Amino acid sequence: FSDYSNENINGKIYKIYLAELIQPTCPYCRSTHLKHNGHYVSNVHFITADASKPVTIGLRKQRVLCNGCLKRSMAQSNLINKGCYISNTSKRKILSALTEDRSMTSIARKHNVSVNTVQRVLEACSSKFYDDFDHHPEHLAFDKFKGVGKKLHFICLDGNTHKVVQILRTRFKSDILRYFYKFTPKARAMVKTVTMDLNCYYPLV
Repeated sequence: FSDYSNENINGKIYKIYLAELIQPTCPYCRSTHLKHNGHYVSNVHFITADASKPVTIGLRKQRVLCNGCLKRSMAQSNLINKGCYISNTSKRKILSALTEDRSMTSIARKHNVSVNTVQRVLEACSSKFYDDFDHHPEHLAFDKFKGVGKKLHFICLDGNTHKVVQILRTRFKSDILRYFYKFTPKARAMVKTVTMDLNCYYPLV
């Protein structure tokens, strides 16, 4: 970090921190014989205790040319993912807020991000959802919730652990059946009870 300032952007005071990200070695051949070739500046959205004073890190990433393998590279950090401007710390804080009984709009306002950003953070967790189509929890809980654009989405939970099994973009019967028919008949037969707050019953077997 090299400098700090307050800037008025669209009527809101932003805390701006300037920092430089160093590239110590070549990521391809691990050589330290590098030729610096400028910087790429990313304005990284970071967490803040006061939503009225957003924090931005002006991160100057070193660009280098390796004298060994002649390949170009740019410094990377676990602070943010490549090509992204929302810090991973902010994403984790948004994800934590999604476990609370709050709307995506209020979460977005609290963290100074768009509702679409909150939705993308939620969708990024889809790989952690239940995706073994040969097995199924014995007890399921179905419900609907309001998401982006005030659209209703479908959510399925493990009735015992309350862990999310799957979230679908819509609550239409055809989409729900299409998802459950991905499971084998044997897996669907494992389901003993279904608790739901929906208008229709969807047979799983």
